[in-house]
Amino acid sequence: MRSVLFVLTACAVIGLAFWAYRENFRTQQALNTTDQLQRDIGASRARLAVLRAEWAYLNRPARLRDLADLNFDSLGLMPMAPEQFGRIDQVAFPLEEEGLLPITDVIDVSNVGEQP
Repeated sequence: MRSVLFVLTACAVIGLAFWAYRENFRTQQALNTTDQLQRDIGASRARLAVLRAEWAYLNRPARLRDLADLNFDSLGLMPMAPEQFGRIDQVAFPLEEEGLLPITDVIDVSNVGEQP
């Protein structure tokens, strides 16, 4: 009876050792995956920062103005005129039934500039 108990105990120890090794391997694998994802996120953020800087560089007003002047005839652009701009009362705001208040109710301009 004692030898059966020793064999069962040895099998239990071997089984627990195998389980612990497998869990340790899975944990190390998860940590490596997490580290790789963190590196990928950092590289993506760096690429995004470069792309934003390039976008800002390419959309400089002076550059766009020069491109518009250079390609004025081929683009078929018309010169800007004051008549092309509208007034605020020409904008169609949603009605009150749609759940939005008129702009005069949203902004209280009655006490602008007054000292408290």
